[in-house]
Amino acid sequence: MKAFVITAPGEASVQDVAPPVAGPGQVVVDVARVGVCGTDVEFFTGEMQYLHDGKARYPMRIGHEWTGTVTALGDGVDGRWLGRRVTGDTMLGCGVCRRCLRGLQHVCEFRFEVGILGGFPGALAEQLAVPATSLFELPDTADDVLGALVEPGGNALRSVRGAALEPGDRALVLGAGTIGLLIALFARQQGAEVHVMGRSARSLDYARSLGFDGVWTDADLPESPFDAVIDASNAAALPARALDLVEPGKRVVYVGLAGSPSLIDTRTLALKDVTVVGILSASPGLRGTIDLYASGAVDPRPLVAATVGLSGVREILAGHRPAGAGLGPKLHVDPRLA
Repeated sequence: MKAFVITAPGEASVQDVAPPVAGPGQVVVDVARVGVCGTDVEFFTGEMQYLHDGKARYPMRIGHEWTGTVTALGDGVDGRWLGRRVTGDTMLGCGVCRRCLRGLQHVCEFRFEVGILGGFPGALAEQLAVPATSLFELPDTADDVLGALVEPGGNALRSVRGAALEPGDRALVLGAGTIGLLIALFARQQGAEVHVMGRSARSLDYARSLGFDGVWTDADLPESPFDAVIDASNAAALPARALDLVEPGKRVVYVGLAGSPSLIDTRTLALKDVTVVGILSASPGLRGTIDLYASGAVDPRPLVAATVGLSGVREILAGHRPAGAGLGPKLHVDPRLA
């Protein structure tokens, strides 16, 4: 089968690889759609910290925002999965440690991460093998575009839940990329007054096109009280800025990761009596995301600017947008395309 393989920083191609076989407890999925995200870009450029820590190594197959149809079952898998349209959890815990047994497999010390950690092959391929326990069935009302947006949506939904927003609360989202805009969509659905702070004129104009009126740069951000500040950026200075902007007694959520350490003053944290929440994984938010997408309560499909085949992935990772792409921040891959 065809798969996208990164062999070194800046070096990648579509290769013929052995098709996956469903081992005990696993299924094989024919992949229909995959999202490309910033983590994938960092693996392509060689900047990803997991490479430097020895937790990931080349050659590697990336892709963890996926959807497809189950076409083969391994021993011990319930036959009902065959032919089902699914997406799946990225975080695959060991299943037996203290954290896994308490439902925290996404922070299992011994976990694999699909297309990211531990050499587990990713979804930028015609087929993917994953544990049946990681699967989530998609209803007919959630198409392939939505299916491949479930994983980033899970991170966004968990961020909004972490902010503990009430209807009418004023929320500020730092970062106008895919995760930031998904957070804004979920927060608006929950009745919050949503503000978005970003940098580029293109991303801010696009946020306005989604119906958000409170769209700002740091320079023109109004001096308003914010009941929650959610940092979905990759800027090292913004975690501290988030603490400065949030109202005393309220919440800051960190879901974005900078390429260098971010410093906050814990005196500010304590003196303002702020609750801080960190979000690593979409795992606990996947089911809720599917439900909100399937019901139509949140529709993130406009965020997808273009869809390409496997042959177009390298150019995307190198920073080039496909010809004719829309203004949205997300790019998708359909391995079935030429």
